Amino acid sequence: MEKYLTVSALTKYIKYKFDQDPHLQTVLIKGEISNFKRHNSGHLYFAIKDEQSVINAMMFKSQANQLTFSPKEGDQVFVEARVSVYERRGNYQIYVNKMQLDGVGNLYQKFEQLKVKLTKEGYFDNQYKKAIPKFPQKIAILTASTGAAIRDIQNTLTSRYPLVEQIQISTLVQGTEAKNDIIEKLEYADSLKTDIIILGRGGGSIEDLWNFNEEEVVKAIFSCTTPVISAVGHETDTTLSDFVADKRAATPTQAAMIATPDQYELLETLSQIQVILNRYIKQTLKNHKQTLKHLQNYYKLKQPTLLYEQHIQKRDDLDRVLHQSMRRITYEKQQKLLLLKQKLRYKNFFITIQNEQSKLNQIRQSMHQSFHNQLKHKKQQFIQNLTSLNNLSPTNTMLRGYSIVHKDKQVITSAKDLSENDSIEVTMKDGSIDALIKKVRWQEND
Repeated sequence: MEKYLTVSALTKYIKYKFDQDPHLQTVLIKGEISNFKRHNSGHLYFAIKDEQSVINAMMFKSQANQLTFSPKEGDQVFVEARVSVYERRGNYQIYVNKMQLDGVGNLYQKFEQLKVKLTKEGYFDNQYKKAIPKFPQKIAILTASTGAAIRDIQNTLTSRYPLVEQIQISTLVQGTEAKNDIIEKLEYADSLKTDIIILGRGGGSIEDLWNFNEEEVVKAIFSCTTPVISAVGHETDTTLSDFVADKRAATPTQAAMIATPDQYELLETLSQIQVILNRYIKQTLKNHKQTLKHLQNYYKLKQPTLLYEQHIQKRDDLDRVLHQSMRRITYEKQQKLLLLKQKLRYKNFFITIQNEQSKLNQIRQSMHQSFHNQLKHKKQQFIQNLTSLNNLSPTNTMLRGYSIVHKDKQVITSAKDLSENDSIEVTMKDGSIDALIKKVRWQEND
């Protein structure tokens, strides 16, 4: 009996072999998620399968919190895991450390990452959303020239609001060239100064709609000065263009409905307004008729002279007062003028002016003579000073036989400043000489 192993012992041994095998510590597996469950603890339990096999998998909460997507049934994934044995059931399984989406899943992951990035940068903020005009005159439609989307938009606009001008701009909505074409057509439509731009296409897979998730397309929509309605895909499809657009429509048909009012609703509104206006006009006419009737019965209107006879009398009184005031003012001004004439004495005034002019001429002549004398005196003083200055100049002094002695370019004024064997320069009226001091004699001052 001692040769037989317990189930636990065998399971422990198998687990030990798995845990010691370096090839099983890190394995890279791709497959489809099946039987996915998220436990209350945060741990993930699921299976990875392909066409032929399936293996149980488990991911602890700490690793699961680092995922950039929410796993779900049917996701194609790449996993990095460790292979081991769950002793209680004796099943081998993988413990997943890392997991990422495969194929289309990578696009979803890229979508979420780009959405988070653009959200942080403010491209989706409501403060930048522009209002959709209530009664547009021109609408630019950016979509493929063929297909259901353009027909749905055109038919809806025509039936709802035939007054609006439709400008169809054929745009690539799928393929490698679509991104640049969408950006180019958005810039062109924005330059047309239309009231609204509708950017749309029919439904499709995430790969088909991916051009409307490109960062450059999102920024091109954000840069438009014209309000943009995004109508990409069906109601369940969501692209980043929907988030950045000023308005998102679930379908192209709904985009046309958002962009325009319904002509039948407008006609109904106009009918209601017409009823209200008619009621208001009738009531206003009734009120004015009552007022007119009241005025017709007013006693002063029955005797029109009562309206103006008081004013006529008042006008006469004012006219009389005005004439009296004018006569009084005129008399006062005449008296003042007479007094001024008497004071002025015109003849005496003329004589006074002549006398004053004579005095002015005498003063002018006196000032002219005084100025001439002063100028003559100043000129004589200038000549005398110039002569004295010339006599005292070094040049004239040397002309009389004197000379100037320099030592080290300094003028020597005393014999005490010289010593034997000093080199000096003697400047005369017609040149200079270099000399050597042989002896110095000076006189002591008393």
